[in-house]
Amino acid sequence: MNTRPEITISSLDADRLYKLLESLPAGSFAGINELEDELDRANVVAPEDVPPTIVTMNSTVKFLVESSKEEILLTLVYPKDVDASGKKISILAPVGSALLGLSQGDQIEWPKPGGGLIKVTIKEVTYQPERAGELHR
Repeated sequence: MNTRPEITISSLDADRLYKLLESLPAGSFAGINELEDELDRANVVAPEDVPPTIVTMNSTVKFLVESSKEEILLTLVYPKDVDASGKKISILAPVGSALLGLSQGDQIEWPKPGGGLIKVTIKEVTYQPERAGELHR
């Protein structure tokens, strides 16, 4: 799968993520260029204009791992909000930056630990702050 799906992010998320990237020491995060590329190619809209099926920061998303048919539920968070629950994924993780801006039904591939690719399909955005009117999380 060589083509990346179109992505949409809120202007609030874009501002916060660019500030996060600027605050990181050079070379401290392996995927910094990939996250910057995602932000640069994103369709940026006002928070109230984000479609309710889009993965935004602090969204909880259910996705299906195609190879195992396992469904996983994760919340996309800023690094400071990651905890040991295993239910949160940092935007700085390759999987996290890959999820940002995707919509229900989108499929993506990302590298899995130890090599190879994993293909996932976004099944549902079960919670989205913009949809809930919570813009300052």
